[in-house]
Parts: sequence; structure tokens; C-alpha cells
Amino acid sequence: MARFLTRTALSAALSAALSTTALTAALLAPGVASAQMPAQYAQAPARPELPQLSLEAAASSDVAQDKVEVTLAKEIEGADQAQLSDQLNKVLASTLATAKRNTKVESRSGNYRVWANTDRNGKITGWRGRAELFLESKDFVAASTLAGELGQAMAVSNINFSLSREAREAEEQRLLQEAAKAFGVRATSAAQAFGFGSYAVKTLDLSGSGTVYSPRPMMMRAASADAKMAEALPLEAGKATVTVSVRGTVELLGTQQR
Repeated sequence: MARFLTRTALSAALSAALSTTALTAALLAPGVASAQMPAQYAQAPARPELPQLSLEAAASSDVAQDKVEVTLAKEIEGADQAQLSDQLNKVLASTLATAKRNTKVESRSGNYRVWANTDRNGKITGWRGRAELFLESKDFVAASTLAGELGQAMAVSNINFSLSREAREAEEQRLLQEAAKAFGVRATSAAQAFGFGSYAVKTLDLSGSGTVYSPRPMMMRAASADAKMAEALPLEAGKATVTVSVRGTVELLGTQQR
């Protein structure tokens, strides 16, 4: 009985082994493995490389400068350095205090310097000092009037016009729409010129060149210390050029026509 059971067990084991071998061979047979593989594991075909173009478009405009900066200066000479510095400090402090009362104009002290005058032998013969005060405003009338009032103490030495940050940002925002539209038109034209139907944007880079000022040079006569400048200064601003540029890379789509 034991002998019969042993043969029976061996027969069952052999049958199982043959079945496993057959199944393995079937799975490894050409065409069978791929047929049994789930669809999500199948490798997608490689996407062909599409031709690319690098393009650039820009939009610019001239905008009236809306900010003025007036520089007032005071120069004095003296034999004693300490006395000269004290006198210069009093003039600057008094003028700045008067300017601060005008809420439409921003005022602040500027460059300040005291230096020695020497003869040809290097000997100090006296002292000279210079102090500056800056007035800045978008209200040209207010700045002009204040500069005239302060002219008795400190003479106008320079006038500079510029475009304010708010005005520049507003203009750049408007120009951005024009630059983007110009970029699209150029990309479409380029795609059609090379026989493609359309394009897709790959990369974009936006830049603004800031402002290029067009200063209005002003010839000004030197004013003496006792000169009266009660009249308002005539101020007329120029224009500033604002530019927005768009650079990018596009892929050309569609079948190329030959």
C-alpha cells in the first residue's frame, strides 16, 4: 500500500511540474507575453522633435515727464573753517525748515562740502563751503513757486525732469498688451513663412528697458547771494521713452508644406 501511494505522489508531482513548464513556455512564447501585458504598461511611441524658433517683439512710447527735481545751492567763503561751517549749517537748516512747510513738495538736504583754498605753495589762504538742498514734486507749479521763494537764501543750481515710478509702471502695463500682440503676429507670420499651420509657445521672457530720459537742457545764469528770486521758475518738462520687450521660443506645429 505504501508503495502504491509513493508512485501516486510521484505521478502527481510530475504532472504538476509539466503543467508549470508548459505554462512558462507559453508565457515566454513570442507574441504571447505582449498580448498578456496590461495596456497601461505598454510603452508609448516617442514624440517626434518639432522645429523651434526664437522670436522677439517690442512696444514703446514717449510719455511726458511728470516729476521735477530742483537743486538749490549755497556757497560761501571765509577765513575760519569753524565759523564758515556754522554759517553754512544755519543757512541750510533755515532753508530746509521753510521748505518742509510746503506739503506739496518733498525737500531734503543734498551734498555738503567744506574745503580749503590754497596758494601755489600749498598754504591755506581761506575756506570755502557748499551745501545743497533738493526739492522734488509732481506739482510743477508748487515746486516752481517754492524754489522762487527760497532763492533769496539758496540759488537754483540745477533742474532735472523725470518720469515717476507710478507713471512708468502704468505705461509698461499698457505696452505689455501691445508687445504680446506683436509677438503673436510675428510668431504666426514666421510659422506660415516656413510652411507650418500654427505654433505653440515654449518659453517667454519679459523685460522692460525702463525709461530713457529726454532732458531739456536749461541755461541758467549764476545767482549772487543777495539776488532776489521771488518769481516762480518757468518749468517745462520733456518726454521719456518707455519700452517693453517680449522674447520667447515657439514650436512650429502642423504639417510643413513643401
